[in-house]
Amino acid sequence: MEDLLREYLPIIIFLGLAIIIGLVLIIAAVVLAVRNPDPEKLSAYECGFNAFDDARMKFDSRFYLVAILFIIFDLEIAFLFPWAVAFKGVGLVGFWSMMVFLAVLTIGFAYEWKKGALEWE
Repeated sequence: MEDLLREYLPIIIFLGLAIIIGLVLIIAAVVLAVRNPDPEKLSAYECGFNAFDDARMKFDSRFYLVAILFIIFDLEIAFLFPWAVAFKGVGLVGFWSMMVFLAVLTIGFAYEWKKGALEWE
């Protein structure tokens, strides 16, 4: 039992230091922060424009298309780099499965392009 506790001691020390540093930073922000509220700072602001209507109003579809575009490129990078690093060991099945994945992402990119997500006014 003592060996088990000795193995977990660095983790406990690390977690303790992380909690202490986090609390110190939060308390320092509360104590040292400049409080100078004005109506402009306290006004609601969302998605690049001032809130002016009901919360159930419809947004421009470009916001959703940009989010889809981000997900497409984020997924591509998240899976492509590890695949490229292990390219020698993946074999033909790994190669063709990545080609199918990239084809699906290309279809998503073509959809974004067709919908005009890349065109900004």
